[in-house]
Amino acid sequence: MNEWNNLADAVRLGGWVVYPLTALAVVALAIMLDRLYAFWRFARMPGRLSEPSARGSEPGGVIPPGLPPQHALSRLSRLIDDDRTPLWRIEARIEATAAQIERDMSRGLWLLETIVTAAPLLGLLGTIVGMMHSFRLIGGDGLVNPAGVSGGVAQALVATAIGLVIALVALFAFNYFSRRVDRLMDELESFVNERIGDMRMTAEQRGVAS
Repeated sequence: MNEWNNLADAVRLGGWVVYPLTALAVVALAIMLDRLYAFWRFARMPGRLSEPSARGSEPGGVIPPGLPPQHALSRLSRLIDDDRTPLWRIEARIEATAAQIERDMSRGLWLLETIVTAAPLLGLLGTIVGMMHSFRLIGGDGLVNPAGVSGGVAQALVATAIGLVIALVALFAFNYFSRRVDRLMDELESFVNERIGDMRMTAEQRGVAS
């Protein structure tokens, strides 16, 4: 219980800057939870995709069952499975779909990156406001109100600390999700290249046989 009281006192000492910092923290948390769900639901890669049992014996029979329709592999698989479309058109549509998948999986990361920069700046603003409050209490003859001066310094330190904590958490989250997006696109590229190679080989074999 004492820990909660100390936390409430720290927030109270932080002044009005704590409110926008709290808003940034809530937004960052919402983005992190949303991206965690998106990667778990729509970008989790099944194991051993490179094996024939995972791809299917023919170029058209692809993806392990059970994936949602909006899964990244499902979205690309629907394009590859279209035997009526010329191969050059399939490749163009795959490229456009891959770009859309990258945008979808990166949604909100720009805001997370902005929070990394904005949170310390807001904390610095709280520092400046707190120090200005302390300096106003210093008169020409010395300290007029030592308690008020120490309170202003505490406000400055609390605002800076909260801003740095929010920025650090957002920075780690941004780097993690950015890496996940890059790894996802690498896996999709490898998968599509292998499937396109199978389709080209099958087309060549059919041409030689005919």
